[in-house]
Amino acid sequence: MRNKGKFPSAPTAEISVVQECGSVYNEEWIVPICGTDNEQEGENTIIGMNRHKRVRCALALLTMLTAGLLSGCVSDAASDSTLPTITVGSDTYPPYVYMDNNGDITGLDVDIAEEAFRRMGYRAKFTTIDWEQKTKLVDNGEIDCIWDCFSMDGRENDYQWAGPYLVSRQVIAVSAQSGIERMSDLAGKTIAVQSTGKPEAIFLSGDENVPAFRNIISLADRGVQYAMLDCGYVDAVAAHEEAIRQYMKDYGANFRILDEPLLTTGIGVAFSKNDTRGLAAQLTEVFAQMREDGSMEQLVGKYLEVPAHSLEVEQLEQ
Repeated sequence: MRNKGKFPSAPTAEISVVQECGSVYNEEWIVPICGTDNEQEGENTIIGMNRHKRVRCALALLTMLTAGLLSGCVSDAASDSTLPTITVGSDTYPPYVYMDNNGDITGLDVDIAEEAFRRMGYRAKFTTIDWEQKTKLVDNGEIDCIWDCFSMDGRENDYQWAGPYLVSRQVIAVSAQSGIERMSDLAGKTIAVQSTGKPEAIFLSGDENVPAFRNIISLADRGVQYAMLDCGYVDAVAAHEEAIRQYMKDYGANFRILDEPLLTTGIGVAFSKNDTRGLAAQLTEVFAQMREDGSMEQLVGKYLEVPAHSLEVEQLEQ
């Protein structure tokens, strides 16, 4: 089970749901997570939310938090139990990795891993991990690799990488009614990101191209950030584009994605730098074979409407 609540940067003034799920980079930011019919007045209170949206927000938040409670679940991606096992550490991140109605781990990355490791003579076993502990887990051998729409950019020297096998855009999403049109409009705004994710690193980097935001809310559970935007508790979220679109599809959320991407990056599979088995290099070769024989496009097409855009890994080198 994911270990929640151990985030030293989280201020004690936070309300319970945020306190369990992550950290707020401004101790003055306080907001109720779910509206009620008797909302208190004040500048931090969300006013005017209709009952339908409240229910949708509450259901979305409950779904995301429930997924966290199921984080000890394990899925055997391949059916041939005679093959040696590769333990894959992942987080819940639809459409790449998620739990189906039977509680089994499935998704785009699971399908790719099943086929790729089968070709290598292994059986993939996915297990949900505490995403903040991913490097420690792969280095101490509790998992063999990290695989879950994992951006390679800026982490090239942290792991042995297989890939990139797909391309992903890290983007900003806002409410469809928001006046935020471009990245510079985020100045003075509150943005939700996943803790230890690439958007968090970008916004906290201090780079001159990063807008002067008001607050960054860092959450351990990726999905909660979308529900917070849907409820109106933050001005924007930053994440992988396909994950945002999946949330919009699943929950009927009316978001708008800014045209300017935060980052266009390759996503890959991370092995420990101390791993001597050569699996990263082998897996990279298998990815190339899967692109050439069309199986990669077929698998991606099960989950993404335009798979070709995600397969343009050669464009990253130009």
